[in-house]
Amino acid sequence: MAGPTVRACGPRALLVEVDSAEGAAMLARWARTAGLAAGDVVPAACTVLFDDVDDPERLRTRLADWSPSSEVPAGPLVELPTSYDGPDLGFVAAHWGVDEAEVVARHTGLEFVSAFCGFAPGFAYLTGLPEEWAVPRLASPRARVPAGSVGLAGGYCGVYPTASPGGWRLLGRTDAPLWDLARDEPALLAPGTRVRFVAAA
Repeated sequence: MAGPTVRACGPRALLVEVDSAEGAAMLARWARTAGLAAGDVVPAACTVLFDDVDDPERLRTRLADWSPSSEVPAGPLVELPTSYDGPDLGFVAAHWGVDEAEVVARHTGLEFVSAFCGFAPGFAYLTGLPEEWAVPRLASPRARVPAGSVGLAGGYCGVYPTASPGGWRLLGRTDAPLWDLARDEPALLAPGTRVRFVAAA
């Protein structure tokens, strides 16, 4: 199997192209675990940026050894207590052809993985939603989505860390602090983190 496509980004950075967000997340975790990069490792939808690299050619050689089948240790698990009272719960139920209780059962039965962060500080794009459960975004985004809102868009799940505009389909809300600069790792759902949603009593 051919290795990933690696491109230079200036004298001290490499951009690695992969096939999916899951692949990017796995590559980033593999690289961190193997101690391949002392600088920033930034996964995105289909790329991983290695920035501030001491020896780009050595890193390029090591990256040739990686494939999606490479063994990658599991990330930490975070459970998010969630109240399933979102304004789009009924829409998602109709879209899936089930009742609202089954939407909650399906969502809480999945283990998601934070593939990458973007849009807002602490906003993690969570993979793990089956392809056949993909949900369309709103035709027009809401002007304000409350902090802690749990939503779906396409094949991703996400939680809004702060109030902001947004077009995701909202299932519910959590009170978990997703972004806190006082923590060593400000983002609660940093790339590689495994995430389970737990229905609040």
